[in-house]
Amino acid sequence: MRTLILSALIISTISMAMGQENLEKATLGGGCFWCVEAVFEEVDGIYNVKSGYMGGHIKNPSYRDVTSGRSGHVEVIQLDFDPKVISYKEILEIFWMTHDPTTLNRQGNDVGPQYRSAVFYHSDEQSQTAEFYREELEKSGAYRDPIVTEITEASAFYVAEEYHQDYYTQNAWQPYCQFIIRPKLEKFRKAFEAKLKEKAN
Repeated sequence: MRTLILSALIISTISMAMGQENLEKATLGGGCFWCVEAVFEEVDGIYNVKSGYMGGHIKNPSYRDVTSGRSGHVEVIQLDFDPKVISYKEILEIFWMTHDPTTLNRQGNDVGPQYRSAVFYHSDEQSQTAEFYREELEKSGAYRDPIVTEITEASAFYVAEEYHQDYYTQNAWQPYCQFIIRPKLEKFRKAFEAKLKEKAN
């Protein structure tokens, strides 16, 4: 019996490790990371979504450092995705459709450079894809104002404090979650129903 259990655990561990090898990374900033995290945690093919900070000049920044607007960092989420399930292009489509990429250093009532729209690429391919689709989105006329999303090479990623992780799941009853995140999630679920994980349907 013990041998069977041990064998099952070994097989499970090997399978998880093999699956992780095929994952790619994406880092996005689209306003408050609580909102962006809540959206991407529901997308099929996406794993290990973490809220954090990137793009600034302070090492190991705290939330207070970032919200001061003087650290240079953006509130971002970093995630792993399986390109066999969801492409980087599809991730960018969700990203651009679930925030306003035309407002500089602002998303709704959240104001400051830490809330700027940003794509931090992890490869030349990601850079080219982001640049191409930003230009295509601009040409489409979907927005009346110019798109201000910055596209920058990924730098050090600093994971945010533990209480920021899975924020919506842990704090769905709070006013910000009820009045800001929940409506955004409902709109997202309707627009991208086919891309949701089964548990999110």
